[in-house]
Amino acid sequence: MALEITQFLLAAQSADAKIRTEAEANLSQFREQNLPGFLLSLAVELSTDVKPTESRRLAGIVLKNSLDAKETVRKQQLVQQWLVIDSSYKSQIKSLLLSCLGSSVREASHTAAQVIAKIASIEVPQKQWPELVGSLLVNMTQHGRPASLKQATLETLGYVCEEISHHDLVQDEVNSVLTAVVQGMNVEEESPEVRLAAARALYNALDFAQTNFDNEMERNYIMKVICEAATAKETQIRQAAFECLVSIASTYYGLLEPYMQTLFELTAKAVKEDEEAVALQAIEFWSSISDEEIELQDYEVPDSGDSNVQHSHFIEKALEVLVPMLLETLLKQDEEQDQDDEIWNLAMAGGTCLGLVARTVGDSVVPLVMPFVEANIMKSDWRSREAAIYAFGSILEGPSIEKLSPMVHAGLKHLLDAMKDNNDHIRDTTAWTLSRIFELLHTPASGFSVVSPANLQQIVEVLLESLKDAPHVAEKVCGAIYFLSQGYEDAGPSSSLLTPFVTQIIGSLISTADRTDNSGSKLRTTAYETLNEVVRCSNLIETSQIIKHLCPVIMTKLAQTVELQILSTDDREKQGDLQASLCGVLQVIIQKLSNSDETKSIIVQVGDQIMMLFLKVFACRSSTVHEEAMLAIGALAYATGSDFLKYMPEFYKYLEMGLQNFEEYQVCSISVGVVGDICRALDDKILPYCDGIMTHLLKDLSSGELNKSVKPPIFSCLGDIALAIGEHFEKYLQYALPMMQTASEVCAQLDNSDDEMVEYGNQLRRSIFEAYSGILQGFKNSKANLMLPYAPHLLQFIELVAKDRPRDESVTKAAVAVLGDLADALGSNAKTIFKDPAFCTQLLGECLQSDDEQLKETATWTQGMIGRAFSVCG
Repeated sequence: MALEITQFLLAAQSADAKIRTEAEANLSQFREQNLPGFLLSLAVELSTDVKPTESRRLAGIVLKNSLDAKETVRKQQLVQQWLVIDSSYKSQIKSLLLSCLGSSVREASHTAAQVIAKIASIEVPQKQWPELVGSLLVNMTQHGRPASLKQATLETLGYVCEEISHHDLVQDEVNSVLTAVVQGMNVEEESPEVRLAAARALYNALDFAQTNFDNEMERNYIMKVICEAATAKETQIRQAAFECLVSIASTYYGLLEPYMQTLFELTAKAVKEDEEAVALQAIEFWSSISDEEIELQDYEVPDSGDSNVQHSHFIEKALEVLVPMLLETLLKQDEEQDQDDEIWNLAMAGGTCLGLVARTVGDSVVPLVMPFVEANIMKSDWRSREAAIYAFGSILEGPSIEKLSPMVHAGLKHLLDAMKDNNDHIRDTTAWTLSRIFELLHTPASGFSVVSPANLQQIVEVLLESLKDAPHVAEKVCGAIYFLSQGYEDAGPSSSLLTPFVTQIIGSLISTADRTDNSGSKLRTTAYETLNEVVRCSNLIETSQIIKHLCPVIMTKLAQTVELQILSTDDREKQGDLQASLCGVLQVIIQKLSNSDETKSIIVQVGDQIMMLFLKVFACRSSTVHEEAMLAIGALAYATGSDFLKYMPEFYKYLEMGLQNFEEYQVCSISVGVVGDICRALDDKILPYCDGIMTHLLKDLSSGELNKSVKPPIFSCLGDIALAIGEHFEKYLQYALPMMQTASEVCAQLDNSDDEMVEYGNQLRRSIFEAYSGILQGFKNSKANLMLPYAPHLLQFIELVAKDRPRDESVTKAAVAVLGDLADALGSNAKTIFKDPAFCTQLLGECLQSDDEQLKETATWTQGMIGRAFSVCG
C-alpha cells in the first residue's frame, strides 16, 4: 500500500475534481479499514526523503489531523483511537518520526516535530513514552550532529513543552531539556537557525523552569543567555529573546530585582533603535511588569497570605525614564492605523503601556505626561497633536479624580474643538479620548462629572455631528455617546439632563446604523449597541413615549430583513448580523418598558406582532440571530406574563431546536435561560410542555458532547420548572435527583488550581442549590416528604461546601437559602435528618457576621426556619 499511498496523496491535490474526489475516497477507505496501517504508511511517506515533497507535506498534515482536533469531542475520539493501536505499530511510527527530524528537507523535519509533539500530548501524561526526552537529547549532545538536526530537535522540544503540562516531566528531565535549550541559545552556537529554534523552545519551556529559576546560579545563567540573545545579530533571535523576557516578567516577577537595570537598558535600546518587531516586545515587557504590579496592588490584602510575591515597585522606580521613552513611541504612528483593526504598531503599544503605567502608579504619572501634552497639542504637524491627545487619553485611569479633574475640565473644550480638526487620525483619537473621559470621569450618581448642564448641549451637538464622520471615527463617537448615556443611569435628578436630547440621539444613531459606507467596519453593530445603552439608561418616566415610538421603527426594520434577497453566504451573514442587532434593540425596549406597570402595557399591546417577527427570524435559521431572538423572547415572556401561553404552540419547536443545539452551545445555554423565563411567566400553565422540555434538559445533562458551561444553567432551570409546576414535578424526581447528586460529587473533585475551574465549580454548586430550592419550595405544601430520602445527601453537600476556603459569597447565599428551604418544607420532619447541626450553627453564625445585608437577611430567615422545626439550632 506504501506505493499506492504516494499516488493517492498526490492525486488528492489534483486540479481535476474527479481525480481528487476519488483519491480522497481511497484514503478514507484505507483509514477506515486499517487505521494502524494507514498511520504507519503516512509516517513512512513523511520520513522518506526520496518521496515527492507534495505527498510528504500532505502525509504530515493528515497524520497530525489524525491525532488532534479543535473540537473537544473529536479530539477525545482521536486520542482514544491512538491509545488502542497496537504498540508495535506505534513504536514504528514514533521511530520513523524521530528519524525524520534528520531529514534534509526542512518542511518534513518541521512537520515531524509537530506530529511528535501531538503524540507526546497523548502519551507523556500517561507515562507511555518515557524515552522521548532522552531520544531527543541525544541529537543535541552527540558530537558531530548536523545543525539542521539540532534545529529540528529544539523545535520538537519546544512543541512538546507547549503540548504537555509541567507536571508531566520529572525534574531531571526538565533540567536536561533546559540545559539543551539554553546551550542551543548560547553565543558559542554558530548556527543562527539553531539559536532561533532554541530561543523559541525556551519560551515554551519557561513554565517548567520554576525549580531552576529558584536556584540563583541557574537563574543567572539562563538570564545571561537570554540577554545575550536579545542583542544577537539576527532580528528574529532578538525578538524571540524579548518574547522570553515578556513571559519571565509575568511568570517570575518576584525574582527579577537583580536584573532590572540590565533589562531596562536592553529594552530602552530596543525601543529606540531596533526593528519594530523587536521594539514591540521590549514595550510588552514593561506592559507585563505593569500587569503584575496592578494585580499585586488589587490583591494586596494584609494577612491574606495568598501571595509570596513581594511588590517590587519596578514601574515606580523606572518611572522618570520609562515614561519619556513611552511618550517618544507615540510619535511613531502608522498612516493606516485607524482604518485597520489588525494593525499593532509602536505608537499603539506605547500608549497601551502608558495606560498600564498610569494604573500602576496613579497620580505620579500626571506631571511626567502633561508637559509632553502641552508641548505638542498646538504643533502644526498632525503626529505631534495626535500623540498629545493619545497621551492625555492614556492616563485617565489610575490617577485620582482630584488630580485629573482640573486638567480634564481645562482640556474638554479643546477636545471638542479637535473633533473638527482636518486630520482624521486626530479626530479618531479625540473621539476615543472623549469616550474614556465619559467612561471614567462622568458619574453624576457619585457626585462627580466633567459634564455639566452648561456644557452638555455642546458635547451632544459635537458628537452627533461627528457621527457623520468617516466610519472608523463614527465608531469611536458611538463609544463616547455610549458612556455619556451610561453615566446618567440611576443618577437621580441628574438623569433628566439627557432627556431633552434623547430623541435626537436615537435618530442620529439609527441614521448611523443605516449608513451604506461602513463595509468592513463594525459601525452598524456599534451604533445599535449604543442605541441600546441610550434606551437602557434613560429616565423611563420622561422617555417612555420616545421609546414607545422607537419600537415600531425597529419592528419595521426587522420585518424588512426577513424579505432580503439572499444570494450568497455573505448575504446570509449580513442578514444574520442585522437581525441580531435589531432583536437586541427590541429586547432592551421590552425590558425597559417592563420596568413599570404603567409602561408594560405598551409591550403587551404589540406583543403579538413582536412575537410574529421573532418567529419569522427563527425561520431564517442563523445561530447569532437565534441567540438574540431567544433573549428577546425571554424578555417578552416576562413582560406578557401568563398571556405568553398563546405563543407556545408556535414557539415550542424553536425552543426544542435551541435545547438540542450542542454545536452552538451558547444558543443551548440561552434557550435553557428562556425556559426559566417562561416558567416564571406561566407558572403551572407550562405543564403541557414539561415532558418534552425535561427530556431535552436531562439529555443535555447526561451528554458528554455538550460544553460543560451549559450544565449549571440547566440545574437552575430544573429549580424554575419545579417551582412553576409544584407537586407535578414528582414524576421527574427519580431522573433529576440522581443527576444533581452526581454533579454535587463532581464539585468535590474539580481542580482548584485552575481559576476557570474554580469559577465553574462555583457556578455548579450554586445552580445545584438553586435546583434543590425550587424543588423544595414546589413540594412544600403537599409533597415535601418526597424529599426526605434525598435530604441527607443535600445536607452532606451543604456541609462540604461550608468547609470550602475561600468560599464564593453567591454560593454561600444559595447554600444558606436551601438550608432554610429544607427546614421550611420538611417542618417537624427536619429533626430526623439534622443529625449533627453543629456545622449549620457555625455556617449561620459566620453569615450573620457578614457585611452583605442580603446574606444576613437570608441567614436570619434560615435560622428562624430551623428554629421552628426544632430547638437545637435555634
